[in-house]
Amino acid sequence: QVQLVESGGGLVQAGGSLRLSCAASGRTFSTYAMGWFRQAPGKEREFVAVINWKGGSTYYADSVKGRFTISRDIAKNTVYLQMNSLKPDDTAVYYCAADLEKATARVLEYDYWGQGTQVTVSS
Repeated sequence: QVQLVESGGGLVQAGGSLRLSCAASGRTFSTYAMGWFRQAPGKEREFVAVINWKGGSTYYADSVKGRFTISRDIAKNTVYLQMNSLKPDDTAVYYCAADLEKATARVLEYDYWGQGTQVTVSS
């Protein structure tokens, strides 16, 4: 089992920045990749970014490329999402997730999920 707890969400004006954190515990040594996803009201959960836990390679959705940065601190078992130049369209509940086998953008492939943290961007 892997437990995930997100933090760092909040209300920010358009153009501002936030940094989300996701602390992992449990069998973290078995994690292959950590991803960030988001879900806006009335919409499906969508991929934001993923990082290979050991190698550090990253991949981003086109909608956030150049604005968001995913990183991890292996010693702290924590993954981060630095979000800059935020837009109202970025408003959503943000979730982190752990995949035991691959680094993927597919929601259904992930094995463990956090409870989510709300990000609201005002115009």
